Amino acid sequence: MFEAVEELIGEHADLEKQLADPSVHADQANARKLNKRYAELTPIVAAYRSWKQTGDDIETARELAADDPDFAAEVKDLEQQREELTEKLRLLLIPRDPSDDKDVILEIKAGAGGDESALFAGDLLRMYLRYAERVGWKTEIIDSTESELGGYKDVQVAVKTKGNATPEPGQGVWARLKYEGGVHRVQRVPATESQGRIHTSAAGVLVTPEAEEIDVEINPNDLRIDVYRSSGPGGQSVNTTDSAVRITHLPTGVVASCQNEKSQLQNKEQAMRILRSRLLAAAQEEAEKEAADARRSQVRTVDRSEKIRTYNFPENRISDHRVGFKAYNLDQVLDGELDAVIQACVDADSAAKLAATS
Repeated sequence: MFEAVEELIGEHADLEKQLADPSVHADQANARKLNKRYAELTPIVAAYRSWKQTGDDIETARELAADDPDFAAEVKDLEQQREELTEKLRLLLIPRDPSDDKDVILEIKAGAGGDESALFAGDLLRMYLRYAERVGWKTEIIDSTESELGGYKDVQVAVKTKGNATPEPGQGVWARLKYEGGVHRVQRVPATESQGRIHTSAAGVLVTPEAEEIDVEINPNDLRIDVYRSSGPGGQSVNTTDSAVRITHLPTGVVASCQNEKSQLQNKEQAMRILRSRLLAAAQEEAEKEAADARRSQVRTVDRSEKIRTYNFPENRISDHRVGFKAYNLDQVLDGELDAVIQACVDADSAAKLAATS
C-alpha cells in the first residue's frame, strides 16, 4: 500500500539537496518553483513516515501483548491511529490542480431575462466582492458594461490574494472559486414586474486562473489590435477618443477587450491580462482532453450552458444542482457567506478524485 510514496520521498530528498545549494537561488523563478513543490511534498512525506512507524509499533505491541494482556489495549489504540493516518495519507495523495494557488479573473455576463438578468449579474458581483472581502482577498474591476437599471450586462473582476504569501493548500483563489463557473439561475419577482409574478432569468459566470507572462507565450505577430471609441460611463474622454482596445489572438480566435480605463495604453494592458488568462484556460482544457490519464472533475462544469445553481428568493433558498447542496439562507449567501456552498463542491470533488485513485 502507498508504494508510489517511495518515489515522492526520493523527489522530496532531491529537492532538499537542490534548495540547500546557494546557486539555485540565483534563479528566483526556479527557486520558487522548487520551494512550491517541496512544500507540497513535505506533509505527504511526514504523514507516510508516521503511518509506517505506527505499523512497526503495532507489530511490537502485538508481540508484547502475547505475553502481557495489558498491551492489548495499546494495540487497539495504535490500530485506530493507523486507520486515521491511512485516510489522511489517501487524502494528501489526491491529485492537486496545479493552478490552485493562482489568482483569477472572474467574468459575469447577463443572460436570458433582459434587465432582470443584468440586475442579477450585479447581485452576483456584489456577492463575490463581499466573499472576497470576508476571506481577505483583493478585488479589482477590470472592465464592465452597466445596464440602464443599475445592473451589469457584463463585468470582469480580478480576484487575488494579498501580498506574496503562498496560500494554504486548498485555500487559494482558484482553488475556491473554480467551482463557480457556469450558469446561475434566479427565481424572484423582478423590480419591473407590476403583477407580482415570479420570473426566472440567468447570468453566466466564467472563472479563469490569471496567467502570468511566463505561463503563456504570445507572439506579438499573432495579435490583431483594434481601437475604438468607448461607450457608457467613463468621464469626459468617452466618445471623444479611440481609447477602447480589442485584442484578437489570430491562431485561436480568442478575443479580449477593455474600455474602462482612460488611456489606450491602460486598456491594452488590461485586455492583455484577460487574453493571457483565456489562453491559459484554453490550453489547460486542451491538455486535459488529450492526456489519457487526465480525469476532469465530476463537479466542475464542462458545458458552460449547464445550470449549476438556483437562487430562489421567495423561499430564501439556494441550491447547487451538481452536488445536491440546499440551504435556506440565500440572503446571507448573497451577502458573501459562500463558504458552505463552495465547501460542498470541494468535498464532492475530493471524493470523486479519491474514488478514481482507489
